[in-house]
Amino acid sequence: MRVLGIETSCDETSAAVVEGDATRATARSLVILSQDVHHVFGGVVPEIAARQHLTALAPVVRRAMEDAACAPAELEGVAVTHAPGLVGALLVGVSFAKGLAASLGVPVIGIHHMEGHLFATSLEHERAVPPFAALLVSGGHTLLVDVAAWGECRLLGATRDDAAGEAFDKVAKLLGLPYPGGPHVERLARDGDPAHVRFARPMLHGGQQPGDRDYYDVSFSGLKTAVLHAVRDAERRGALDAERAHLARAFQDALVETLVEKAVRAALAFGRRRVVLGGGVACNRALVVAMTQRLREQLGDGAEVFAPGVRLATDNAAMIARTALFRLGRGERSDATLNAYATRPLPGLVSTAGATA
Repeated sequence: MRVLGIETSCDETSAAVVEGDATRATARSLVILSQDVHHVFGGVVPEIAARQHLTALAPVVRRAMEDAACAPAELEGVAVTHAPGLVGALLVGVSFAKGLAASLGVPVIGIHHMEGHLFATSLEHERAVPPFAALLVSGGHTLLVDVAAWGECRLLGATRDDAAGEAFDKVAKLLGLPYPGGPHVERLARDGDPAHVRFARPMLHGGQQPGDRDYYDVSFSGLKTAVLHAVRDAERRGALDAERAHLARAFQDALVETLVEKAVRAALAFGRRRVVLGGGVACNRALVVAMTQRLREQLGDGAEVFAPGVRLATDNAAMIARTALFRLGRGERSDATLNAYATRPLPGLVSTAGATA
């Protein structure tokens, strides 16, 4: 089966053709057009994002079809992100997908953006399949999920304020770094001395037990405030330039250690020997290395951590089409009432409670 995927949830206009079935798939093409205009504003402007999608989507889809050497008549479905995201941006993709599917006489199916991130890594790693513990870390979301099987998952924890990627962006701004901040903070942190300053690990202490409300949840607003105070102190002393890398390292260490410990807790509680990372922060090398080391300390060398490459970590249409292959394989379809939503529960949730075992 060949499916065209469309992704317009934020500021990337993306299209991809993916071929396969519910269990295995290959991306035959992937086109991602990023909207650089938002760099001027230090963040995504929703109205501008939607207008950029309007002008870019048709050429991006055309290029994806050409790269895949796929004629429209060869498509057997059109998949599109319909939630969560910026509603105006999502509506552009949803409207385009519904019209294209109707003109081709093929089914259209709306896909949850975060479920797409669950599937993304499997396009590069055949073993990144359930059962596994998943840590989804992006600019808008931080979710810890136990995935027993495709389409069957348990939401264990989430951020109570800033998402991990959002925290990176805000700290980057405090340190005078460009948007988006994640890659710049990571690069700067490599030159930082981990002994120079240490920030507390938020919502992480030894007394927490499975079943506690904060056992899996994360919170980064306090960490961001700690960086703010450290930056202001360094500015007063005229030492910010000398300490910028140390502050970046201290922030990244605190955030990474928190994410790693929460994810390893989930893996141990549910007996998972695989951890799958998804979302833009998933390609942070410090996170991947720390997660691998910690998981193997607990479970031995057979434990595995899978992270997507940069193109599949960011918002992309290949993950949307890959998820659609699974959903279409189960006979699921959307109809003309398909709409866009700013928020929507993750599909396939069997529970939102943490593990008690």
